[in-house]
Amino acid sequence: METFHKVGSRRAIVTEAASLRWLLVPGGAAVARLKGVGSTWLTTGLLDPGTPSRVDAERFGRRLAVTHAAGAGWWGQAPLEMSPSDLTLAELPAPAAARPTWSTFGEFFAEARCRPYVLMAGGLSDDERALLHRACDVIAGGRFDSPQPSRCREVARIHGDLWGGNIVWAIQGDGTVGTLIDPCAHGGHAETDLAELALFGSDHLDATIAGYQEISRLADGWEERIPVHQFHMLLVHVVLFQGVFVSRALDEARRIVG
Repeated sequence: METFHKVGSRRAIVTEAASLRWLLVPGGAAVARLKGVGSTWLTTGLLDPGTPSRVDAERFGRRLAVTHAAGAGWWGQAPLEMSPSDLTLAELPAPAAARPTWSTFGEFFAEARCRPYVLMAGGLSDDERALLHRACDVIAGGRFDSPQPSRCREVARIHGDLWGGNIVWAIQGDGTVGTLIDPCAHGGHAETDLAELALFGSDHLDATIAGYQEISRLADGWEERIPVHQFHMLLVHVVLFQGVFVSRALDEARRIVG
């Protein structure tokens, strides 16, 4: 089999390898298969990209629901076989916990997935930074807490960086299989993965959602919560790229603060 070779920092490789192993769930979404791992490199089976049909996207949604339902022990649990302090996203820290630390989704999402990137972001005015922190405060207060999809436990097992580019639609037989790559897996809210798919677009996303809901019904109001779950990824992009992502994050912060 042909392989794909990737190099990165020790933390990035540990995160990706442990995440791929943890996300490999019977009946769940396909993941890139690890063939070898070193301290600063990993090798996976080479995927042959194709063009998904709506049927392929529906199938991916059903399988992603099974992955999420595999669950995690607590908010911010890191994948097995790695130290939570090593969890990283795009070479940035992604705070995780070795034991239950945050009691609600709002606390976890604000303090581990949003506020750290507000603190890391450069080039913000005092007023802009204060607005972003107020948005984190509102999220931490629980305004957007909601039940997981019906099949999930209290905490879902999520990819953690599921924008459309981290799905490879791999040709297999007479169809294509949505295959997860480059994860930052952790215990989180299933709606976060689905919202991040919507941020930059994903092939036949409506079909993916429909397939997902055949297996695991999303809680009422999930569509209204999409922008809140996207706030994390916008803040990551503020740290990495600034530019237009600053205005997008500020717009979302204003909506959150209301």
